[in-house]
Amino acid sequence: QPVAVEVLDRLEQLALVDFRDTEGVERLRKAIQFADQLHEVNTDGVEPMDSVLEDRCLYLREDDVTEGNCANELLKNARKKVEEYFVAPPGNIPLPTLEERETFLQGS
Repeated sequence: QPVAVEVLDRLEQLALVDFRDTEGVERLRKAIQFADQLHEVNTDGVEPMDSVLEDRCLYLREDDVTEGNCANELLKNARKKVEEYFVAPPGNIPLPTLEERETFLQGS
């Protein structure tokens, strides 16, 4: 089943993935085919849930900081980063360079 060009454009913007090559379109087609299985489930009379654990009380622990100041060490694990942030998902559309971003920001 073909995917509308507008949908491809929007998905590319959201996912930073170029779906216009054969591999990308095939991956997207398989994902849609997999998700279409949900239409086979009869959900008549079933109320939507806020959470799969809505019948339980969730207990939260105190958020006590025991370590810190390790951002540089953690960023060593990044496959790709921009400034002090991980870039996820990596996608297959290249991110603009620092110079390109500065040029773009100056023009706005």
